[in-house]
Amino acid sequence: MPSYYFKEVWTPLKWIGIKFFHDDENNLWIKWWSNPRKRLR
Repeated sequence: MPSYYFKEVWTPLKWIGIKFFHDDENNLWIKWWSNPRKRLR
């Protein structure tokens, strides 16, 4: 399994527990509450 470096993208959705991240390959990931991250594109 590859290792990624994530940088969080701040949005107002963070206040309700939905977080967005960019990895080192510039893919967008989403994390909802306590679920694992999933890649969007």
